[in-house]
Amino acid sequence: MPQFFKRTSKIQAIIALRSIAIAIQLLLILFVNLGLAYELPWTPLVSVISLEVLFTFGSYLYYSRNHLSEKKASQKAILVQICADIIFLSLLLFFSGGATNAFVSLLLIPIAIAAVTLTPLLLTVVAFLAIASYSILLWSLPMSVMHGNMQGHFIGMGINFLFSALVVAIVVGKMARSINQQELAIAAYRENLLKQEQVTSLGVASAQVTHQLATPIATVQLLADELSEDFPDNEIVLDMQSQLTRCRDSLSEFRAMVFDIKEQVIKAINCQDLFDEITDNVRVNNPEVSLQLQKNSDEHAKDVTIDADAALLPAILNLINNAIRASKANNSNALSLTCQTIENNWQFTIRDYGKGFTLKKLNELGVKPVNSDQGFGMAVFLSHASLERLGGKLALTNHQEGGALVTLSLPISSLTSGNDYA
Repeated sequence: MPQFFKRTSKIQAIIALRSIAIAIQLLLILFVNLGLAYELPWTPLVSVISLEVLFTFGSYLYYSRNHLSEKKASQKAILVQICADIIFLSLLLFFSGGATNAFVSLLLIPIAIAAVTLTPLLLTVVAFLAIASYSILLWSLPMSVMHGNMQGHFIGMGINFLFSALVVAIVVGKMARSINQQELAIAAYRENLLKQEQVTSLGVASAQVTHQLATPIATVQLLADELSEDFPDNEIVLDMQSQLTRCRDSLSEFRAMVFDIKEQVIKAINCQDLFDEITDNVRVNNPEVSLQLQKNSDEHAKDVTIDADAALLPAILNLINNAIRASKANNSNALSLTCQTIENNWQFTIRDYGKGFTLKKLNELGVKPVNSDQGFGMAVFLSHASLERLGGKLALTNHQEGGALVTLSLPISSLTSGNDYA
């Protein structure tokens, strides 16, 4: 049954099961009346089945028209369908022998379906309704059947149904929730594994590109050195040498970072020093940007450290570069950086003054690389993977006054987490 509910929407499955049940009910009534020559009250039974058919057809039209077959059905909609099944089945049983009917145990089926599809609270409602229906059927039995020891027999039947309903509700419900939790954990593991494979692929590609760049940079460096000998005071040649030196330093830092990541080198970094290093980097590489800084003035905050690897600083700088491009695309050079400690977590917030994120981008950024005119997506994806490896989190939102808001949260290292820095 759980596999059936997975392949189709829950509402579709319940409607399909009810349709099959209606066909079986009609066949059983015909068999009992014609085959066994047992007279059943046709009018009330056919009336109940007719109402059941109308309800099923109406439900099919309603949910098809609202396209709920393609979406996850709401818990309330499923509850209504299951409760309707209990009511229809109870009416059919009432007009065909009540609690003495051999099919009275079918009232356990809606409980089993509810255990698979509903929350524990709504499952309790369904179980209570089924038990109440059985109790009414048992209570409405005529006194003529209560002869001899039949009264004790029916009391035993009632206790047996109550016990069976509780077992189905508790055991099946717990097993269904356990299976769902396992499936969610497996899905999360597969998603994380896929993300790590993508990060590994990007890392391999980056290493290959870096290796390929080393030779042409060295060649251009030789040409620049020769030009500097011929034109020692030329500003263009001096600027060329400065940029080449920066490229060589970046390649060296990249090789060192790759080695540290490979060896899983984790070290404690002072948060204030990290914040100062970030702001210095932004000022050097983007002098035109107007920085608005805010950080903890608490004396204890100066001692706060976080556990980080070599990929943390590049990950943060990637996000800052994205924010700078977003602000410039909106004709602004402003950028706000905030550093604070809240609930044993170091939070670093980047606010740009661009146009903000669209709803589609918010759903995709950080989950997978996405295309963007401003270069969003890849840097966010890599930064998100780096933070996850360190036990951190990355939150993307839109600022209420305009622009995007990116918040990084990393746990404070065990050496300093004993104090309250908020």
